Amino acid sequence: MAQELVDLRSLSNKFTYEVRYATPNNFMKETLYPCSACLLQPEVAEALNDVNEYFCEKGYRIKIYDCYRPLDIQKKMWAKVPDARYVANPYGKGSIHNRGAAVDITLETLDGKHLDMGSDYDFFGKEAHMDNFNHTEEVLANRKLFHDGMKKFGFNSIRTEWWHFSYKKNSGPALNQPLPCK
Repeated sequence: MAQELVDLRSLSNKFTYEVRYATPNNFMKETLYPCSACLLQPEVAEALNDVNEYFCEKGYRIKIYDCYRPLDIQKKMWAKVPDARYVANPYGKGSIHNRGAAVDITLETLDGKHLDMGSDYDFFGKEAHMDNFNHTEEVLANRKLFHDGMKKFGFNSIRTEWWHFSYKKNSGPALNQPLPCK
């Protein structure tokens, strides 16, 4: 790749993976990736590994939904949902995903029990918004635990997606290299 990205699996086996764009179980209803991979800038991967260690000590672990995303895939997503609240415009700055500096993730217990975050991943509606407090106390507590931990390690969220986090240093060009599937 033009910019060095690392496979998160090379750092740790303590994550779980459900890379939805490698399946038709996503908002596009089609398989967009040829394999399930999580590539990130080295600094981002290290920070994500550190925050996962933090969560593991508390009895949780991170489940990966998406990491680096080629720009051509971003263009397909934008063609279907041209709404910048949910899909970054690939014809502007593109997505931080296109730089390998953003992740879509959730938390689960160490034995694989999903934590309720109030909506499914890639749900485009107010139930997914971070400024919507019309949820149960459990959902609000889960989101607080999640977001406080991520922020502690340099990740910032966005208002409309509880699952999306960008690393504080997310420079670099938008990349369009295909995923290195074997």
